[in-house]
Amino acid sequence: MTTANRDVAVRSERRVIGNVVRGSIGNLIEWYDWYAYTAFSVYFAATFFPKGDSTAQLLNTAAVFAVGFLMRPLGGWMLGRYADRFGRRAALTLSVALMAFGSLVIALTPGYDSIGLAAPLLLVAARLLQGISVGGEYATSATYLSEVATEGKRGYYSSFQYVTLVSGQLVALGVQIVLQQFLAEEQMDAWGWRIPFVIGAVGALVVLWLRRGMDETESYKAASESGAEQGTIKALLQYPKECLLVVGLTLGGTVAFYTYTTYLQKYMVNTGGIDKPTAAWINFVALLVFMFLQPLAGALSDRIGRRKLLLFFGVTGTLLTVPLMTVLGGTQNPIAAFLLMMGGLIIVSGYTSINAIVKAELFPSNIRALGVGLPYALTVAIFGGTSEYVALWLKQAGLESVFFYYVSGCVLISLLVYLTMRETSKDSRMRK
Repeated sequence: MTTANRDVAVRSERRVIGNVVRGSIGNLIEWYDWYAYTAFSVYFAATFFPKGDSTAQLLNTAAVFAVGFLMRPLGGWMLGRYADRFGRRAALTLSVALMAFGSLVIALTPGYDSIGLAAPLLLVAARLLQGISVGGEYATSATYLSEVATEGKRGYYSSFQYVTLVSGQLVALGVQIVLQQFLAEEQMDAWGWRIPFVIGAVGALVVLWLRRGMDETESYKAASESGAEQGTIKALLQYPKECLLVVGLTLGGTVAFYTYTTYLQKYMVNTGGIDKPTAAWINFVALLVFMFLQPLAGALSDRIGRRKLLLFFGVTGTLLTVPLMTVLGGTQNPIAAFLLMMGGLIIVSGYTSINAIVKAELFPSNIRALGVGLPYALTVAIFGGTSEYVALWLKQAGLESVFFYYVSGCVLISLLVYLTMRETSKDSRMRK
């Protein structure tokens, strides 16, 4: 390679990195806003709902969390279609604006004691709006990061979707930990929980400005010029096998992910008896390590293929979920709890690090955002978003251990898909 060609390659790689960073920061803020809800629900549950036992109040907040997921298919359809027709950058900007407004509504809504039933109704409305936003954000950011990535490094660059997704969760937990140091639990219950939602709304406004500097992808430009039908259900239905494959790929992964991340903090507190600040620290450190695992696993998939990592997740998730959760439920030692949580997160990394690129490689660019987003969002809404609710409902019914087998069974279904699917990196539509 000549010096001139090397300089061009370096500049091109820097441009890729710049676009990945701008796209990822927005993704981080989106997921921070989404996860601030679950991180602080242990504090605001009593604000929005009538008095009752703590499990019943958490069950109500989990139900609202699940309702937000029901809007993700709508968001995947609306913003996926928008991204395929008007560009990835435009759709990413719209999604973060919707998220900012939803966070602001939650931050400013009075409690049940002040406005009665209007309080939980406004909470539901805000989560519906955020559900649309995050449904579209996943589809578009997965597509964008996959398309701007350098050939041969797509697994690595696309893994940053979950780096920033987890980073958003970490920032939410970090804000929680900082507030716990300065505010008494009574203050957190009364008004301290509103602070993170204000932070999220302001952060989203900053991202709106940053995303204006993102490049549009060459894949979208080529699709626009090709004359192919873009972003329609009719075009998507030409790929029924790929849509069903996305569902199968996602089922076990989304249930395991939300079990090992968002639910586990409540599980440690509500079942294990670990105090809230300690559980928050365990989650923070474990998720920090989990975040750094994503690009390592993504880069590994560029070398050995995506399917081998999915098989690792499928086999270990099926066999080890029940023993991990059973032991964790009886563990009050923080170090042991951390190691058990970390074991679960290592398992789920086989899915999270590469799920975006695997799905993007299945579809042509004219319907890629819609193809990635809609079947994925439907699956997450039905299974991922309800994981916490199912777990708490079974606990309340005295059948908590049944949930562990439910998670293991969902992973087993996905494992059967992984065993029969092709290696997408070798026959990728990203090259077509």
